Amino acid sequence: MTDQSSERNSKPVVITRPEKQAHALKVRLDAFGIANSVLPMFDIGPLPQASDYAVLDAALRRIDELSLVIFVSPNAIDAWFERLAYLGITRPLHLGLAGMGAASRIALIEHGVDPQITPLIFPRNPNKTDSETLLDELDLAPLAGREVLIVRGDSGRDFLADRLRAAGVQVNQAAAYQRIAPPFDAAMQGRLQTAIDADSAWVVTSSELLPRLLEWCRRLGGEALVAKMQQQLLFVPHIRIFEKAKELGFQQLIQTASGDENLALAIQSHYERTN
Repeated sequence: MTDQSSERNSKPVVITRPEKQAHALKVRLDAFGIANSVLPMFDIGPLPQASDYAVLDAALRRIDELSLVIFVSPNAIDAWFERLAYLGITRPLHLGLAGMGAASRIALIEHGVDPQITPLIFPRNPNKTDSETLLDELDLAPLAGREVLIVRGDSGRDFLADRLRAAGVQVNQAAAYQRIAPPFDAAMQGRLQTAIDADSAWVVTSSELLPRLLEWCRRLGGEALVAKMQQQLLFVPHIRIFEKAKELGFQQLIQTASGDENLALAIQSHYERTN
């Protein structure tokens, strides 16, 4: 564990996830003695209307006809299992499940999925866990003409669905949750200003947050605060987030492997090298 003098000399870490999703990473950073706080830049909630679940519910009621379910995130996994329980549907144990990274694998196991029984498919490269690398892991020939369900939030990329359809796969993309932006009220403005003034290190696990972060800075302190934010250190667990951050002018970026354990270890390792 890092001693107190090391903690004082480290940049405080700001976790931009919702409180619930940030907890596991916060606990790991606490164990390393790394000062950290949670500044939720989005929340996860149910879809606004019951009718918004129509595509997902229809697919779940035909779950025995599915060949594979692909989850874009741990949040998609949580929402999927909640919906199964709500509908009273039992998951076929041999139905293949796929995800993008270590956090999704952990989420599936926490929901009782046994990897010895249920085929699990994930990118093998922990430093590049996205739709492109998952596609490389899929055996597309047996999926041709079969039905695959992609469980996602209320927005996202269509890359994977488009590529699967091009290979002759029948694809349903179903929303299972929504991301909700918090109000940029006085309390949030104060927390953001404090974090930037402390020259923090930021954990950003979604590329969608980056434009919002800069817009909040612009509203709070104009282009000067935007420039100050662009100079702060970002830890990002996906190449897509890394590339988006570079595009938006962020100067200090460290890409880590996916999953809370890998994120925490990367932060600890960086601090040990720089303190």
